[in-house]
Amino acid sequence: MIIVTGAAGFIGSALVQKLNTEGFKDLVLVDDFSNTLKNKNLENKIYTEKVHRNDFFDWLNKNHKYVQFIFHIGARTDTTEFDVTIFNELNLGYTQKVWNACVQYGLPLVYASSAATYGMGELGYDDNHDLVPNLKPLNPYGESKNNFDKWALKQNEQPYFWVGLKFFNVYGPNEYHKGRMASVIFHAHRQIKETGKMKLFRSHNPDFKDGEQMRDFVYVKDVVKVLHFFLNHRKDSGLYNLGTGKARTFLDLARNTFKAMDLPENIEFIDTPEDIRDKYQYFTEANMNKLRSIGYSETFYSLEEGIDDYVRNYLQKSRYL
Repeated sequence: MIIVTGAAGFIGSALVQKLNTEGFKDLVLVDDFSNTLKNKNLENKIYTEKVHRNDFFDWLNKNHKYVQFIFHIGARTDTTEFDVTIFNELNLGYTQKVWNACVQYGLPLVYASSAATYGMGELGYDDNHDLVPNLKPLNPYGESKNNFDKWALKQNEQPYFWVGLKFFNVYGPNEYHKGRMASVIFHAHRQIKETGKMKLFRSHNPDFKDGEQMRDFVYVKDVVKVLHFFLNHRKDSGLYNLGTGKARTFLDLARNTFKAMDLPENIEFIDTPEDIRDKYQYFTEANMNKLRSIGYSETFYSLEEGIDDYVRNYLQKSRYL
C-alpha cells in the first residue's frame, strides 16, 4: 500500500497515474477533495481508498502496518498568499506530523520541497545541505518549504529513508485547476488561443534582453519518473533538486508554444509589474549532479519535446493524464 498526499493536485495525480502504469493499484489518496475541477484529475485512476487530509493521521494510526511508502506531495503552493499561519499549518506543521509518523511507524518518506527555497539565487542552486540555513526565500510559501527542510536536517530521529525534492518550474497535464499558479506554458496556450499573441515581461535587468529571462522548466512526466525512482532506490536520504539542469528562456517557451499550436509567432513585451519587479528572478537552473551521482540516469524531456507533447496531446484536446 502506497500513500499519496495532495493526490487530487497537479503533481500528485500525475504520480498516481505513473504508479498505476507501473502496476501499483493499492493506493491511498489523501487530499481535501472539495474542488470538483481538481477531482477530474483522478478520473480513471485506480486506488483503494480516499482519505480526507484532516482524517489522515487517525487513519494512519489504525492502518500503518499495511503501508509501504508515503509520498507527501500535498501543500499550499500559492506564492501570492501572504497569510503565514496557513503555510505554518498546511506546509510546515502538517509535514512535521507526517515525518514524525514515518519515524514512529518505520515508513520511508518522499516529500515535496521547492526551488522557491533558493530565493533570488544569491547562493546558487546547489542542493547542498550546508546552504539550507542561509537561503533567503522571497515569499511565505518558499519560507515554509525552507523552514521544513531546516527542521528536517536538524532532527536526531529521522525516517530510515527520506528525500525532499526541490521542484523547479514544473509544467504539464492536470494543472487545469491551478488558475494563476498554473505554468507559464498553460497560460501561454490559453493567451494565444484567445488573442493570437503572447505577452512576455520586458527585462528590467541590463544583463538580460527582453524575453531572455531564464528558468529551469521541467515536464511533470519527468518529475514522476524521479518520484518512482526513489520508491525503488530507498537509500541516500537527503534533499535533491528536481529540474532538468538546463535553463531556457521565456522566448524559447513562447516560440515553441506557437509552433506546437501550428500558429505564427506573435510576441509582445510588457513591463514587469512594479510590485514584483524587485523580487523577479532572472535565472534559475537546478544543479542535478547529486541526483545523477546516486544512479538516476534517465534523460529529461527537452523544452521543445515537453511543450510539443503537452500542447498537442493534452491542452489542445483538454485531456488529462
